[in-house]
Amino acid sequence: MDTYKTVSQSQTTLTELMIPSYANFGGKIHGGIIMGLMDKVAYVCAAKHAGAYCVTASVEGIDFLAPVEVGEMVSLMASVNYVGKTSLVVGIRVISENVKTQEVKHTNTSYFTMVAMSDGHTPFKVPGLILRNDVEIRRFYQGLHRKQLKKYYQQEESRVKSDFERDETFELLKGERCRIER
Repeated sequence: MDTYKTVSQSQTTLTELMIPSYANFGGKIHGGIIMGLMDKVAYVCAAKHAGAYCVTASVEGIDFLAPVEVGEMVSLMASVNYVGKTSLVVGIRVISENVKTQEVKHTNTSYFTMVAMSDGHTPFKVPGLILRNDVEIRRFYQGLHRKQLKKYYQQEESRVKSDFERDETFELLKGERCRIER
């Protein structure tokens, strides 16, 4: 019998103070620190839903919208947005808060595809998702749409690679910031 879990059963928030050792050469928090925290919160959220060890299969769109400063609190809010048979998509919203001024910034949003693994290191079937409101329904639908777009994008990449025509490509590259030297 299939099991189902609500979105709220696995929602996870991770909050961490940004310390000087996390800073890059520009004095802002290194993007890799934020990415590492995102991977952690995605794992916890996915594992809570799956009831199993999960691995990161892909990451979609880590676009940094605002810098994070030393001394700010960063909160990463994760929830399962979509489930397949053995995979699930965890949506993560990252915000930073200046504790002195209480200014809150949305720094980025991303989607991590996680795959549940059995103790034998094979993909493990995840519970279905109970959707209780319009936001959860919209997020699930967006996850399905993202999956379809990813498949289309992969097909297009294969087509472009197999249909490569040198002369046609040279013409398309005119006006771009490249110089072909042969």
